[in-house]
This record gives sequence, C-alpha cells and structure tokens, in this order.
Amino acid sequence: MSNADFSGKIVLVTGGASGIGAATAVAFADAGATVVVADIADVAGRSVAADIQAAGGQAEFVRVDVTLAGEVEDLIAGVVARHGQLDHAFNNAGIEEESRRLADGDEALFDRMLAINVKGVWLCMKYELAQMARQRHGSIVNTASVAGLVGAPKHAIYAASKHAVLGLTRSAAAEYGRIGVRVNAICPGVIRTPMFERALQRQLASLEAITAMHPMGRIGEVAEVANAVLFLCSDASPFITGHALTIDGGMTAI
Repeated sequence: MSNADFSGKIVLVTGGASGIGAATAVAFADAGATVVVADIADVAGRSVAADIQAAGGQAEFVRVDVTLAGEVEDLIAGVVARHGQLDHAFNNAGIEEESRRLADGDEALFDRMLAINVKGVWLCMKYELAQMARQRHGSIVNTASVAGLVGAPKHAIYAASKHAVLGLTRSAAAEYGRIGVRVNAICPGVIRTPMFERALQRQLASLEAITAMHPMGRIGEVAEVANAVLFLCSDASPFITGHALTIDGGMTAI
C-alpha cells in the first residue's frame, strides 16, 4: 500500500522472519513505522530487521515462542516499555505441516498446530488487546487462510485451526470495537512462500495444477498480502472490523 503513512506508529509482526511476515514487516517499515519483528527463528528474524535498518527503516528483532504465555506477555511489555505504545499488530506466526486424510492424522501434529496457530494467536491478542484497551486505540490483523472458510482435504487440522482464528477475530472485534480497537483477519489463498514450497514438495502436486485452482491463473505474491494487511491497519479502513479479507485470486469463488 504505497500511499499509506505509518510514521510514528509502532507495529508488531509475529512470524516475521520469512514469507508473508517478512514482506509485511518491510512494507510497514517502508511506510514509516517502527517495526518489531518477532519470531522463534533467531537468525532469519535478525536478518529481516537488519535489512530494514540497512534500507533506512526502524526495526528490531525479538525472539518469541507464541505458545508460551510468559514470552508473549514479556514481548508486549517490552514493546511498550521501549516505545510507549503498540499501534498495530499482525499476528502471523503459524505452521502448515499436514498432508494426510483426517483418519490418518497425527495427534502430536494436532497439538502442535493448534498450539501455534490458535493458542499463539489467542495469547498475542490477549496481551495486545489489554494494551490497546488502555490506549483506547489500535488495530490487529490475524492470519487465517482460505482453509478457514472452506474445507481442506488432507489439511483438516490446519483448516480447523484457521476456522478458530476467524472465531477469535470476530469475537474480539465485537468486544473491543466501542473503545477504538479494530480486529480483522486475512485469508490468503496459495501464496509463493517458503511454506508453500515445503507443502508443494510434500504433496507431490505440480505448480501447474495448483495454479489452475485460481481463476486469475496464478498464485499470489507476498507483497499482495502485505498490502492487504497495511490497508486493514490504515486510516483507509476505519469502519472495517471483524472482517475476513480473502486474498486468493478467486480461489474460493468457484
């Protein structure tokens, strides 16, 4: 979103070490924000923050495991202690490691995926919303998926986790709207990310077959998702809350 101005704003991006998170962190920084890049991946996360700084932007890296309440609480407290506020949060940390029919699913993967994709979003919102309620302003965007809108064969656990993210998003939006806090979600289709490349290898599906699922005739790019996140956080969307913005090239239209 090239015309968005986030100068003076403090933005947190979880899962910011790669893919959609990294692209969104860069986009916020390019728009003038101070960005806190949070991830469990130390080396990659520090690299994203360093690249932003090298380009003249303001960024820092904080290592966090979003499944641990103490680490998430410390993350938010640290952001506020250093910067005085938290204006926007993009809760993007998540995993997708599934390629089995439901009856063949793995219990350990179920626990891990819900811990990161659902509990992680809940914990982040828990502490972000507490701070934003004190400020009486702020906006949050959570990463869901088209798998949070429809069924996803061989990805039942992932789909369940992303349906849950939408439930959390809509509930929080209803609870906090009257005090100036907006909460929305994005539902990307297939986006060209490291996660997509790993999924492609596991499923043994061709890029051509996956591309054919999209009426626009291509898969999405991380910058296109980043633009959507910035829009939802910007002054261009002041009356949008509780919304699930689909970014899928028409994938769920058919």
